[in-house]
Amino acid sequence: MHALPAISEAKDNIPDIEFDWVVDKNFQSVPKWHPDVNRTIETNHREWKLNIFSSNSRTAIKDVLRKINEQKYDLVIDMQNNLKSAFLSYLIQDDVTGLDAKSSREFPAHMAYETRFNVPKDLHAIERQKQLLSKALGYTHKANEINYGVSNNYFTSPDIKLPDRYAVCVQNASWPTKQWTIQNWKLLVNKLEETGIQLLFPSGNQEEFNRASEICLNSRNAIPLNFMPLDQVAFILDKAQFAICSDTGLAHLSAVTSTPSLTLYGPTNTSLIGTKGIDQYHLTGDEGDINKISVEEVLSKVSELNFLN
Repeated sequence: MHALPAISEAKDNIPDIEFDWVVDKNFQSVPKWHPDVNRTIETNHREWKLNIFSSNSRTAIKDVLRKINEQKYDLVIDMQNNLKSAFLSYLIQDDVTGLDAKSSREFPAHMAYETRFNVPKDLHAIERQKQLLSKALGYTHKANEINYGVSNNYFTSPDIKLPDRYAVCVQNASWPTKQWTIQNWKLLVNKLEETGIQLLFPSGNQEEFNRASEICLNSRNAIPLNFMPLDQVAFILDKAQFAICSDTGLAHLSAVTSTPSLTLYGPTNTSLIGTKGIDQYHLTGDEGDINKISVEEVLSKVSELNFLN
């Protein structure tokens, strides 16, 4: 998602440019939302990591390399600059452009790149990707201008009837230190119930669905949603009145859809990786502890931002 604004800015500067995008299968929807992405080539790094020596993994890797190598690209650029992306960058036939040793996210990813650029690590991830692509293509990037460039025509309506008025609550996160407690979410649901707004809790797996179900257990207005493809979650977020999010990928998706959102943070440095875009707001817990954010603080911020109006 953080690469989307770089694609939009490149298109503004080079109108006839087209992109192919190599993407992990779990996130293959994201580049398809951008109208200037011509083709996606799917990888399965999680499976490869677990079974790198299996015949299925070797065949899948060879297939991805064939799809990349069969095209003659003017530029091949590694926007991720970590070890798993550098793995493919090293194996393909074309020379690859990426970040240098001082800039790459993971050492020694830079060794996979023929052309290397320096982009300061103290910039937000979106700005780093915009700078990298602009240096590689030879135009001047515009700092702090963000256009994700997606079209909601590519979002997909889910097989459920959505409420007329609802907010999305993203309670899940990959790290325990990024999770607000179930008790806090229950208290928030209870306080928001008197407003009459419906609260939808998306989930990415069974564990997250179980947690969402516990949060919603005694509420008439809170609904846990089982696993859905990102296309459908994007549709739901796009239609939502607002979102309250943990520090996780769906918080960044709310920025992509320009849904007014309040994201709760603990240990994350928001200046480097916080949500960024139209109507994106942050609350950070004292001493990097997300659970030092009180329910009252969240409600006060929701009121201050007029989310319920």
